[in-house]
Amino acid sequence: MEEFADHISELLQCPITIEDANHRLIAYSAHDDYTDPARTATIISRRVPEKVINSLWKQGVIQTLLSSKEPVRVETISDVGLGSRVAVSIWKNNEVIGFIWALETDRVLSTDDMELLKQAAKAAKNKVLQLYMRKNKKEERVQEFFWKLLTGHITANEEIKESFAMMQIPTAPLFSVLIFRFAHEITKEIEKQISYILQTTQQIQVLLHTIDRHDFILLAAPKSPAQPIHEFNQFMVSFATKMNERFHVNSIKSSFGGVYETYEYIEKSYKEALSVLTIKEKFPTETAAIYSYQQLGIYQFFDLLLEKKRQGELVNSSLRKLQAYDEKHHTNLVETFEVFFDHDSNVNETAKALNIHANTLSYRLKRIAEIGEVDLKDINQKIKLYIDIKLSKYEALH
Repeated sequence: MEEFADHISELLQCPITIEDANHRLIAYSAHDDYTDPARTATIISRRVPEKVINSLWKQGVIQTLLSSKEPVRVETISDVGLGSRVAVSIWKNNEVIGFIWALETDRVLSTDDMELLKQAAKAAKNKVLQLYMRKNKKEERVQEFFWKLLTGHITANEEIKESFAMMQIPTAPLFSVLIFRFAHEITKEIEKQISYILQTTQQIQVLLHTIDRHDFILLAAPKSPAQPIHEFNQFMVSFATKMNERFHVNSIKSSFGGVYETYEYIEKSYKEALSVLTIKEKFPTETAAIYSYQQLGIYQFFDLLLEKKRQGELVNSSLRKLQAYDEKHHTNLVETFEVFFDHDSNVNETAKALNIHANTLSYRLKRIAEIGEVDLKDINQKIKLYIDIKLSKYEALH
């Protein structure tokens, strides 16, 4: 492929770069004195920088390359170090499997040059396909291995590390299992779109991935060990935004489990990520901004508490009194207390959320204290009542 890139470069008298469909570098030609920063960064990191890809999407370049077999002229985008160039897609039937980029240095490519670039794209097809076939065979083995990890069929840390080394899977000091749950079953087309986002992101390191009907599951590592939860949170938001903006896929629910250091916890992290999705489904408003198992707070304990409640071990007489009063008098004291605690006992914010006057809220809180026999100055009593209200809602939805 390097010789092929050099041959095109000699014919067109300009630097050539060949990438796969996810903008990972396959080959590049030698260049003389000048090449732009974007090309240099691509060669060094073996993939196109994410900021360059984002700019090409904003300019509509990628969209055109994914829908046309004609060469596309790309004007200079100086803020990401991209000089003037011409790009053409490499197609297999109706699918783009790669790109050829020709950097215009001393000359602008002519109509004949454009035609030659189209011929080069056709000639590159079989070479790129060979790379894909080798990659797909490896991925089949890796997929089976990942499912064994997720289901706890392999739990010994040393055995897992040996398998990682044998399959040439990258390792990391910290990891978590991430899940993206789609509204509909993941099709081949959506799978390609997801793969594109993952291959082009530089926010996290993707170690393994697989699909389970509606779920896209990743084993991923943060770029920096300092704030892994923050990095994963940012990636969750970024992933959903890009899927929506670029491919018009929305309604994606996402989560990740605990962040661990040793691989025997992969199954645990996966189960925790599934728990987050369950909670988000039952409490969509309260948990809209929560993705991490660690950030679930009291919701982590709901399954355990629900089991104890069903065994008759958890009874809250205050809640029962308030529920009975609400039912008899058509009031909403239980909801009032829940919203009050949701807003950290802030009277003004609670009144605004309930769309009532602050004086009305004060009266309701007084009635809650009297009817439920709850000391609203006692944090332990308040927390107990709050948890039982949430648990009652969880039980009704379970």
